[in-house]
Amino acid sequence: MTDREIHKGLAGVVVDTTSVSSVNPETNSLLYRGYPVQELATHCSFEEVAFLLWHGELPAADELVAFEALERSLRVLDARTRRAIDDVPVSAHPMDVVRSAVSQLGGLDDTLTRPNGVLDPELNDGRALYLLAQLPTIVAYDQRRRHGLPAVEPRDDLDYSRNFLWMTFGEIPDDVVVDAFRVSLVLYAEHSFNASTFTARVIASTLSDVYSAVTGAVGALKGPLHGGANEAVMHAFDEIKTADRAEAWLDEALAAKRKIMGFGHRVYKNGDSRVPTMKAALETLVEHYDRADMLDLYNALEKAMGDRKNIKPNLDYPSGPAYNLMGFDTETFTPLFAAARVVGWTAHVFEQYAANSLIRPLSRYIGPAERHLAVSPRS
Repeated sequence: MTDREIHKGLAGVVVDTTSVSSVNPETNSLLYRGYPVQELATHCSFEEVAFLLWHGELPAADELVAFEALERSLRVLDARTRRAIDDVPVSAHPMDVVRSAVSQLGGLDDTLTRPNGVLDPELNDGRALYLLAQLPTIVAYDQRRRHGLPAVEPRDDLDYSRNFLWMTFGEIPDDVVVDAFRVSLVLYAEHSFNASTFTARVIASTLSDVYSAVTGAVGALKGPLHGGANEAVMHAFDEIKTADRAEAWLDEALAAKRKIMGFGHRVYKNGDSRVPTMKAALETLVEHYDRADMLDLYNALEKAMGDRKNIKPNLDYPSGPAYNLMGFDTETFTPLFAAARVVGWTAHVFEQYAANSLIRPLSRYIGPAERHLAVSPRS
């Protein structure tokens, strides 16, 4: 076989087309179905953005009402799902809970056994909405059980963001907190062929079901080089403690060849276009909670990283401290990411089903040449 160029990590390789999202290189802006994400984060609810990513257009007023009503009707956990969560030790990472719960939801869906049940578009629309409705209940229940707190049941009179916070904390925070949370969900909802989305598409390309694809995506998102980065940012903040220590901490970390999480992005060369919107949301939380020290530390580390490496933050950098101020456990940050990104994952799964080709790349073998066993004649 003629040698072909190897692209480690598939860097620069275009493997398929998509109409779900893109990055406009001229404006350095992430677009959902053509709309700049910063505009959507400013003007749209998370439910509207979910509808857009799944259906290609923003919903009309009556479509949104029906969509919201159906999502709210699907929020309550099946007792069997709650038992499955309880079976996962609290010493396990919360992403292990999310992965196990999503897989278990698939096991409960008896429509998968119908003729064409895996690929039925109408059934898959319902499955995606069910996953969207269930994930906040799963994530909130898991954080509460880790603190020995009783579950807070979902409410059908609250929008997606408020209900998520209600189930986690047992109260609805001020509007400024709800809005910052909504912004984070919109910004995390989709990002083209990232590692977890590509994982979902690979699984879907085998004509496996939506739950399997999302379970695989959750596993990919768990990794610290992908979804776990927002947790790592907060762990770094916990180490640094105060803004005046940021430069010395960074110098020591770089000398030790540590990877500084929350900075750099393979797609963006001029900075992550989502960061200004999320940083603005973080600033509203800093003012609301009177935590100028958090913003001082944020700015100090950002400046030090820019001075030393000329690398800019990605979305995980402002979202980590924002989730901390809201009261989420650090280990819950990546499950929050998953609860938003399930919209993008499923949008891509549907696109994969619609024009499917099994994803099966080649490799270049560099092991031993053909060899044979030294077999002694049988006596």
